[in-house]
Amino acid sequence: MTSRVLGVVREQVLAAMFGAGNAMDAYNVAFRIPNLVRDLFAEGAMSSAFVPTFTRHLANEGRPAAWRLGNNVINALLVITGVLVLLGILFATPLVGAFASEYADVPGKLALTTQLTRIMLPFLTFVAVAAAVMGMLNSLHQFFVPALSPAMFNVATIVCAVTLVPLMPRLGLPPIAAIAIGTLVGGAAQLAVQWPLLRREGFAWRPVLDWRDPGLRRVLVLMGPGTIGLAATQVNVFVNTVLATGQGTGAVSWLNLAFRLMYLPIGLFGVSIATATLPAVSRRAADRDLAGVRTTVADGLSLMMMLNVPATVGLVVLSTPIVRIIFERGRFTAADTIATAAALNYYAFGLLGYSVVRIASPTFYALGRNRTPVQVSIATVVANVVLNVTLVRLLGYRGLALGTSLAALFNASVLLVLLRRQLDGLDDARVIGTFLRVALASAIMGVTAVATEGLLSSLLPGGRFVLQAIRLSGAIGAAVAALAIAAYLLRIREFHEALAMVTRRLGKARR
Repeated sequence: MTSRVLGVVREQVLAAMFGAGNAMDAYNVAFRIPNLVRDLFAEGAMSSAFVPTFTRHLANEGRPAAWRLGNNVINALLVITGVLVLLGILFATPLVGAFASEYADVPGKLALTTQLTRIMLPFLTFVAVAAAVMGMLNSLHQFFVPALSPAMFNVATIVCAVTLVPLMPRLGLPPIAAIAIGTLVGGAAQLAVQWPLLRREGFAWRPVLDWRDPGLRRVLVLMGPGTIGLAATQVNVFVNTVLATGQGTGAVSWLNLAFRLMYLPIGLFGVSIATATLPAVSRRAADRDLAGVRTTVADGLSLMMMLNVPATVGLVVLSTPIVRIIFERGRFTAADTIATAAALNYYAFGLLGYSVVRIASPTFYALGRNRTPVQVSIATVVANVVLNVTLVRLLGYRGLALGTSLAALFNASVLLVLLRRQLDGLDDARVIGTFLRVALASAIMGVTAVATEGLLSSLLPGGRFVLQAIRLSGAIGAAVAALAIAAYLLRIREFHEALAMVTRRLGKARR
């Protein structure tokens, strides 16, 4: 939660400083390349390929064998990403020109994007190694520090924005270059904050790389299809960026900010639940306990729905006041608020799809069914391109958000159908029942939020920040209360289990 909230604060700072103009568009496009790889490594292929393999080494051969594997993986990543970074720096001009050719029509915009891309490319190496360290720590049941590490990226960016932006012109650099430098520093900080904990667990890095190691070869072999299998969402966002460059100044920034807000509940709930679920699924799969895998996946899906269906409704019904109170200041105008909120409405529809993929896709790799998510991912990318090319003509940049959401729902639906066949069911009655109850509770919550926000707007009109905060806080508070009451009355299992857990802990605290 700290990491994701700081991510929103980071976007607040950038929006206030640069608005949704050419500089911010250039940065967002330049960052899309390393960010794409970050998402695939940190929350995708690395987890799917490395965590099950590392877990098997721990369980079957002990820590020394697991440390050898971890050392080989880290060194292989240093070599592979190092080569990619050098190639990216050398060929940055044609690379950026290939997907942001429309920027050539704005004087200096394409050149600025290329410059920022070169500065940020080494971020790939830092984040790849940080992802490997995160995988090892997660396999050792260490979740807090790895989950907190992305917060260091956001902190570094915010600090550089505040301290370095005024200095850039003196160095002959554009102010937005300070944010690119902050990105690089943030990548290094993600690794630095995790390293001491891994050393305390017993890991010691060695400059040794054995390409013939069976464990390393297995990880690299799995990472190829793993990257493709989990790439759909990120590739789709990348396609959005390319198409958005032709939608005028601000479109890339509006879509980026909207996606950041939509991704907040995914980061809070989706990634967290998936991170905790994967090691458990991997252990049960290694023991050939399909019933245990089925139960664990069903638990993850049910909890995911309990958290993310209400989040979807909340983002849709309160999109405008949320965007206004977070971003509308400095160079970020009221028109930018309306445009960003419109994109957020369409992105929010795919939130559940994005989250489900985080659980379903890695489960196939834990089961050794590597081809299935690859095939589904390829089909999803094709569907997304077709949808976006069609919808952008009808709805402009908003069509890109809608197309991405529809593609995410398609991806999740197909994976769930195939996973259900693989596991001979997914506790269907329980999962479907949970979804229907949560959907009804969320609808009650949405109606409450809209009614409360409308009532408070009539009682407390005005654009002052304090009034906006009171109105939005009141609407969210009433909505959460309505959700809790509805969940209690509808006997939603996950809500009652969470309530019982909190009650027990409060009882222990009193004693």
